Amino acid sequence: MARPGRPAMPKPDLHPQVDSFLDMLTTERGAAKNTRQAYWRDLADVSLFLKEKKNKDITKASTDDIKAYLKDLSEKTHGKGSGKSKIAVRTVARRLSALRQFYRFLVSENSRQDDPTSTIESPKQGRSLPKTLSEQEVTALIKTAGATGNAESIRLVCLLELLYATGLRVSELVGLPMSAIGENQQFLMVQGKAGRERMVPLTETAQKSLAKYIEVRQQFAGNEGGNKPSKWVFPSKTSESGHLTRQRFAQLLKDLAKDAGIDEERVSPHVLRHAFATHLLSNGADLRSVQKMLGHADIATTQIYTHILGDKIKQTVQEKHPLSKTADSKA
Repeated sequence: MARPGRPAMPKPDLHPQVDSFLDMLTTERGAAKNTRQAYWRDLADVSLFLKEKKNKDITKASTDDIKAYLKDLSEKTHGKGSGKSKIAVRTVARRLSALRQFYRFLVSENSRQDDPTSTIESPKQGRSLPKTLSEQEVTALIKTAGATGNAESIRLVCLLELLYATGLRVSELVGLPMSAIGENQQFLMVQGKAGRERMVPLTETAQKSLAKYIEVRQQFAGNEGGNKPSKWVFPSKTSESGHLTRQRFAQLLKDLAKDAGIDEERVSPHVLRHAFATHLLSNGADLRSVQKMLGHADIATTQIYTHILGDKIKQTVQEKHPLSKTADSKA
């Protein structure tokens, strides 16, 4: 299903080696379903362009062919207005990255002797800072979610508390199995990208919300064949997966934002993940701990949150750094 605002893409017959590449991503790199679909879409878009404009298969493309595609993509996505160029640059960079990996795969499989993307430079990107919410706005969302006190309200509060207490990816949150709940509900064992498992502690508030939700959880659970109870923390009687979907949770958040008087465009599961990281760091948490809880493989991914803390970080450095004290004493 295409994202809102994104035109539906014709489903092309892709070269078998594209499928082989996608299979490799899944089996060898542990790529999630969503990641595989993103690569498929990127490579499908390139394949369509090359077939229509160059009458070539993607496996036979030259450096000039790839440059022509990237230029065409850039011209289509750049437009008048302040926000579009940044989106366009990210799109071009992502497509080029997908192509690089695909052609390196072909070279490793001896299907090509050269990588046509090797001499193409990635477009320069401005740093895109994560969108976040203030602590007061998060509190307002949770308070509004719990206003009615019914089962739906209890579940939504639990979802918010867990997300804000742990910084889970939305797919990790809605797909939590009951086996992920640790002893006395004090922590969660989360399986993230590439099968990496991490333990995430729960705040007392999150523990209480989870315990309260477990009491009404059965109202959302259908049977998974006979009398077998659902294995999911957030089961759903209607979804094919058997658990609450990312899309449904996102819509619940949009509706909640309206009720809380917050611009719904500023609220999403991923924004709450950003709020978790930002608020922890702004209150003194160390970067390595936040990295582990977020499940980032590389700390460089986590470091972007330090760029939105502004004056508070600068003040901490001035007050705590030993060289700053030395400089003050010499003044």
